Amino acid sequence: MKIWISGSNETLRSIAGKNHLSIEDLLSLNPHVGHPDQVLAGQPVKLPFPLPADGGIEPRADSLGAQPMSGAVPMGGSSPMSGAVPMGGALPVCQAAPGPTLNNWIPLTPIEQMAQREYDVLIIGTGAGGGAVLWRLCEKWRREGKRIGIIERGDQYIPTHARNLSTMNQERLTAYFSYLSKPLPGSLPEYPGARQLFALGGRTLFWYAFSPRLHEFDLVKWPIPASEMESYYGVAEEVMKVTDSFAEGSTFTEILLERLWMRGYSKAAPLPVAADIVPHSFGQIHTDMFTSSISLLARALNQRPYDLAINSRAVQVLQTDGKVSGVQVMSPDKTSYTLRAKTVVLSASTFETPRLLLNSGFRHPALGHYLTNQSFVQATGIISTADFPIPWGPLNIMIPQKPETPYSVLMTGPEAFYWYPVAYERPLNGETLVNFYGYGKVEPRYENRITLNPDKLDEFGFPEIKVHFSFSERDWDVVGQMTEGIRRIARDAGVRLAPRNGNPAICLTPLGDLHHDSGTCRIGNDPVTSVADTSGQIRGISGLYVADNSALPYIGAENQTLTTVALAIRTADNIIRRHS
Repeated sequence: MKIWISGSNETLRSIAGKNHLSIEDLLSLNPHVGHPDQVLAGQPVKLPFPLPADGGIEPRADSLGAQPMSGAVPMGGSSPMSGAVPMGGALPVCQAAPGPTLNNWIPLTPIEQMAQREYDVLIIGTGAGGGAVLWRLCEKWRREGKRIGIIERGDQYIPTHARNLSTMNQERLTAYFSYLSKPLPGSLPEYPGARQLFALGGRTLFWYAFSPRLHEFDLVKWPIPASEMESYYGVAEEVMKVTDSFAEGSTFTEILLERLWMRGYSKAAPLPVAADIVPHSFGQIHTDMFTSSISLLARALNQRPYDLAINSRAVQVLQTDGKVSGVQVMSPDKTSYTLRAKTVVLSASTFETPRLLLNSGFRHPALGHYLTNQSFVQATGIISTADFPIPWGPLNIMIPQKPETPYSVLMTGPEAFYWYPVAYERPLNGETLVNFYGYGKVEPRYENRITLNPDKLDEFGFPEIKVHFSFSERDWDVVGQMTEGIRRIARDAGVRLAPRNGNPAICLTPLGDLHHDSGTCRIGNDPVTSVADTSGQIRGISGLYVADNSALPYIGAENQTLTTVALAIRTADNIIRRHS
């Protein structure tokens, strides 16, 4: 046998012609070549030896005077000596192993393909709840032959939390969110600030990553034992990389904290943030500093494969004899598909989860009711920088609620929150900004609700929702207490409240502007006031679960994303036990 090193434009066909050989013989000797006209520049080709008498390359002595061996290598018709190789044979050329291509930064499955399969679990929505359920299932079922699918109504826009992008500052982040999100249909006039974002990762692409636990005296109002929720908080904090050390070493935070402690705010503390601040070590690459649901999707994918389809809107939950059987889905061109599933998890949002159930004909006296949010008071102030040695760092303080003060207050800066871009230059002008954000308790009330509006259909022909929401006298009383509380905190911290950007120094944001909506598909023990039982399963439909903000029965005065993730992980564990 001889080895022929192909020239720059040679193919198996041209080599066969030069050596008067049949293509079939060469193909049988060279199975690594896909077809006769494949350009083989530099690749070795096996030739039969001896060659036919009427053609081919004449054997000649090598540079040591020895007779040619079966491994002598003519160089595609060039000088034989230029292609000589040491005795013992030529080194084979490595061949790239053929494999599938990936046309995206995350594997996507066409919805047409998903319609050909049956899923053990199908998740609707890729926000905090959906991402948490997916991660937990993939973690626990990494060696199981279960088929898991997840669909997202929106498109993909960014592959990480917006704050992880070096092109973002607070102004650009807010502007991009305003561009991608849309006003919530049916929110006027009672809930004017509400917006919706349909995107892979949902609103977690833009959330502020504040991750406090629900206060202990609010947690006892839940239908789940507080000790059990505490355990799931621990799991959620681990997977979300929650830390209270984000601003460690910041004089802006540390000096103001001590100032507050000395004036009676003994519970004031660094605000826990879902941020991976662990240095790179052991070759690990941390690309998602601020956690979003994309982080959960990635962790799930690195455990085991799952099917993911975007631009796929669930329009109807399907059931047979009280048991879920799948979901009807529509693509942007309004083509309808049926996805079959043994278990379905609804994580579409506080507004879209009950809307989907109502549109599917599901009826329950609490469905869509008990819509809850928090009152949201903002204030801005100015403080002298003389007391803060450089580096100032960010301001990152939380003053939690107490039984006599049913609100929590965050203090942040220098930009709108606790974070600023790497290249941001802070002027040394002797003063800096302090922001106050007050979250007030709003009691869940049956009257606050969403309903379907049959007189207004969306582009798919389905009824839009109508929001009915107002504050009670008690809620307004909390707003008053919170306003005075912020003034008192500012005074005790040495901050002078001042108007900014055309807004007064302290103001109430429009209802719905704070995206802490919850409660429209709440869990509970009472079958009359709770749509789902304490395992997260929708009453009356076996195998149908809810795992998003709509499931929360009570949210207190804290950002509820950590609580949503913790509860969603618990729901996933309930599903795993049911399947096992």
